[in-house]
Amino acid sequence: MTRLGRGERGAATVEVVLLFPAMILMVWIALGAGMYHWGRTAALNAAQTGAAAAAAEDGTIADCDRAARDMAARVGDALSDLRIACSLTATTATATVSGSVLSLVPGWTPSLTQTATVPVERIT
Repeated sequence: MTRLGRGERGAATVEVVLLFPAMILMVWIALGAGMYHWGRTAALNAAQTGAAAAAAEDGTIADCDRAARDMAARVGDALSDLRIACSLTATTATATVSGSVLSLVPGWTPSLTQTATVPVERIT
């Protein structure tokens, strides 16, 4: 009479050795995606804040730039190499925020651009 499972000795160790790198890779990808999403959200929020500042009554392009930079600074290091472009017409205010996002991969720095356009406040 033989014992059941005698030939499977150490199988759990082999399974862990094979699955552990895949699990670490999935966590690594999830963290990277989260960092990219955090940077994208920060850039969009800065663009919306800047556009809203320029669209306010008597708002200027300088107000747009200042508000967008202040908002981007509040989120810490989510964005680096920050570039802000604002434009103001009679009917719309637009802010574009570009920058680089944190990355877990050495030597690779993903960049992104977010734009927000809002109508200018006018008293009629």
